[in-house]
Amino acid sequence: MTPLTLLRPLSIPSSSPSRSYLPSKPLVQNPSFCFSCSSLRSEQVTAGVTGTRSEYKPGVFDDLFLSLFRNKMVKEVGWDSDKPGYAGLIEVANRLMSSGRTNSDTRDTAVRILRSLFPPFLLDLYKLFISPLGGGKVAALMIARVTALTCQWLMGICTVNSVDLPDGTSCESGVFVERCKYLEESKCVGICVNTCKLPTQTFFKDYMGVPLLMEPNFTDYSCQAESEDAQIHHFFFFSDLTWKFKFGVLPPQPEDDITLKEPCLEVCPMASRRQQVAQSTDVGQCPKA
Repeated sequence: MTPLTLLRPLSIPSSSPSRSYLPSKPLVQNPSFCFSCSSLRSEQVTAGVTGTRSEYKPGVFDDLFLSLFRNKMVKEVGWDSDKPGYAGLIEVANRLMSSGRTNSDTRDTAVRILRSLFPPFLLDLYKLFISPLGGGKVAALMIARVTALTCQWLMGICTVNSVDLPDGTSCESGVFVERCKYLEESKCVGICVNTCKLPTQTFFKDYMGVPLLMEPNFTDYSCQAESEDAQIHHFFFFSDLTWKFKFGVLPPQPEDDITLKEPCLEVCPMASRRQQVAQSTDVGQCPKA
């Protein structure tokens, strides 16, 4: 593993949610929480017409995290892919998405997978003793930093940033994902929403006592086809697949969550299959969102 270095939080403007779990009274600053960490395992790579971007290179512990997460997912799904590594994980996630009778079933399964990653007593103790500290800010600060340190293998480069609260204060309990690898590889809004966003929000609120608002950004994506040497190569450019994690902030009600109304990505495998059956080029709301 490469050494960790302390970085200043990335300043990312964000809109204020309608409600907040955190009180308006500011927490007395504690130097032990006034830092953010990010691994330096990144390099500049060329991404077609999108220019250069940072790409996370997994280390030894990241491979262990991936293996643990995949094994838990396989146990719930009852099936495993022949593909190794991250590609196999995405295929298992696809099977998880397609095997659920309803989206609710899929989300419940995803929550069980997240719970299985932690000893039950640890979740109970955290919710009982840590979550109430400082009106919830201490727990939110801690989780943001742990997320940025341990989840880059899954999502890509992560940095801790400041979250603006409705009362005009701010708290460094956010995590900014500059380019979500999980969404980029799955190419499916339904998988993003039902196996990641909604289950993760539920898990942190119900089992760790920390409200969480996750804000994916699906805008500015395109699909380009080129012909070269009599072969057609498809390039999928996702130039804005950012994610914002706002720990300590309550998510909106489902009817007010614009993420749940997102249309299919044009490259979504499920949307493509639906188009072939319907013989239509129209891409509406994701059939699994």
